Amino acid sequence: MKFGREPRKMNLSGVFAAAVTPNRPGTLEVDYSGLLDSLDFLAEGGVTGICLMGSTGEFAKYSFEDRQRAVYLGAKRTRVPLMVGVAHTSLTGALRLAQEAIQAGADGLLLMPPYFFPYSQPEIEQFYREFARETGSAVPTMLYNIPQFTSGIAPETARRLLDTGLFAGIKDSSGSWPYFEQLLSFKRDRPFVLFAGNDRIAARALREGADGVLSGCAAAIPELLVGLTRAVIDGEEARAESLNASLTEFIEWIEQFPTPVGIKCAASLRGQKSGENSVPLAAETSQKLAEFSAWFKTWHRKW
Repeated sequence: MKFGREPRKMNLSGVFAAAVTPNRPGTLEVDYSGLLDSLDFLAEGGVTGICLMGSTGEFAKYSFEDRQRAVYLGAKRTRVPLMVGVAHTSLTGALRLAQEAIQAGADGLLLMPPYFFPYSQPEIEQFYREFARETGSAVPTMLYNIPQFTSGIAPETARRLLDTGLFAGIKDSSGSWPYFEQLLSFKRDRPFVLFAGNDRIAARALREGADGVLSGCAAAIPELLVGLTRAVIDGEEARAESLNASLTEFIEWIEQFPTPVGIKCAASLRGQKSGENSVPLAAETSQKLAEFSAWFKTWHRKW
């Protein structure tokens, strides 16, 4: 079963922001008006593209129907290319989400291995091969390595899958530089799109040959990631170092909170709806978040 649409190209480079998904208070329903406003905010921040329903977007807590409607409305609203996370616990679920995303007008797909249960590398590889066989080439699909939340994609598994030509590339959010270096070495043998998904290594990855970043931090501070990427590409090392130092400050704060609490807080402080946190925060965490808020209000005006 190939999903019917003529293949179309997508500029897979630069900064893709992994958008947060605001929910209506007291519910598990998407706040669609807030989500659409955030798409405008990110486009105005200069990003190359936007990813909906990725890890920062907390896809796992939303129903099929909400995920589909968010993509449908997002594809009509966005002013930049739209990549859609289609992660699911099963191949059937991922395929259903992919079909809906393609028909809604998504420009690309992002797919992590099935989450929750651990899987071996042969099963992960088979999962991706069957997904590619079913979806065809209507839109580019990116592999998504994020071992913090699901089974990791071993370097050789990634290489075999990328060598098939069925996948546009890979987003690596592991934060492991040795792993990323292996991907860079594979890229020299056979070109593919390589995105840094961990903002701690973003600047280094761009200097070493990554095509871009797919950034959770960019959901709240898109201008900083865009400025950093441009500075690296243009060889403005002093500016790149300064911006990367600012990014590191931000990361060191948000790493003190559950994912993506800090990013959602920062987005809210910038006037965006980010929704309630999925889990109540402990008193000490709430106090730390208040400290972060006070710091952020001054800090983000620096750049």
